[in-house]
Amino acid sequence: MKTLLRTLLFLALIVWIGAEIFFPVVAAVTFGSLPGATHTAGTIVGELLRLLHGMGIVCGLVLLALMALAPAWNIYKPRLVLAPMVLVVLMLACTAYSQYGIIPAMERDRAAAGGAIDTADSFNPTTVHFNMLHNRSEHVEEAILLFGIATVVLVARAESTRV
Repeated sequence: MKTLLRTLLFLALIVWIGAEIFFPVVAAVTFGSLPGATHTAGTIVGELLRLLHGMGIVCGLVLLALMALAPAWNIYKPRLVLAPMVLVVLMLACTAYSQYGIIPAMERDRAAAGGAIDTADSFNPTTVHFNMLHNRSEHVEEAILLFGIATVVLVARAESTRV
């Protein structure tokens, strides 16, 4: 049972962090493959980001549950899972903020710009706001990745001092 719990914990970390690492590559390839079709590429990347967030939320909840069970099953010492749990909560908070705060605001800006933000005037306040949100979204995803890497380090530390 201990091996199963640890395997699921590592799998959830791998899936979430791997997707966070791979997402910018997919976005770059999408925009590179659809030159002149920025709106279409943005729509595809937006849908993929929503899937990434859904997957992240599931993985984060699984991680929290498994880390909460780990001390009870004598897999990790209780004090060693607190910091990784805090980081996972921060990852979940960033993911939820992006999914339910940033993306809907970007969609409102896109609709206000006439449906395609790339055809709107770059000095239009709606376009400026959209670009600010896009920049914020990138920073939030970077934070999720950094928190995830720190979580891996802390789980590895807990692994080396198992009960």
